[in-house]
Amino acid sequence: MSESDITRLNKYIALHQGISRRQADELIERGKVAINSQTAVIGARLQPGDKVTIDGRPVDDSTEFVYLMLNKPVGYVCSRRKQGESPTIYDLLPQKYKTLKTVGRLDRDSSGLILLTNDGDFALQMTHPRYHKVKRYEVSLDEPLEPLHQQMISDFGVDLEDGKSKLLLERQSDDRKDWTVTMSEGRNRQIRRTFAALGYTVAQLHRTHFGPYTLHDLPSSSYLVTTKK
Repeated sequence: MSESDITRLNKYIALHQGISRRQADELIERGKVAINSQTAVIGARLQPGDKVTIDGRPVDDSTEFVYLMLNKPVGYVCSRRKQGESPTIYDLLPQKYKTLKTVGRLDRDSSGLILLTNDGDFALQMTHPRYHKVKRYEVSLDEPLEPLHQQMISDFGVDLEDGKSKLLLERQSDDRKDWTVTMSEGRNRQIRRTFAALGYTVAQLHRTHFGPYTLHDLPSSSYLVTTKK
């Protein structure tokens, strides 16, 4: 490594392994990381010429951060393996991007903006509740949403098994079936479960915004290389 390289060990590992610094610290604590064949400790810093290994394998320090936006179509899963007959979003990407990790997920029946990266710290900052990254969705319901239920969701929140869910709703159609939903949380299937708790089924769910990122006119099934914002 050169003088310009990162010197804090956990940040160096996070950079080149595509994980968060917290995960890098866990590797160090478990004794899996060595500097110049000596077991590393938390807080260690690197000097020019140091060689870092994880489980005896050299860390490839040629890795650069990559950030992708993908417009996920309905029917695809966000895992690396197919689930039944459902294909994976990685089938939509060229080989060189198949090692990237998703930043959060969308379920099989949902579409829209998915971010992928090898930057673990970025993924943490985009998904951890303390960072309050706003996400926006276009949602269609099977039945018109009653005004009382709109007020419950927006003003008071709906009790779910993992806590109260409060969403900001903006009506998009006169029949009260189409809504823009804005939220800063990201619990599993939270939007679907919130409406289901009041007797509605989400017929369509499409994410358009995730923090500073927006789909704009990116076609379905297409991806775009972007930058960290």
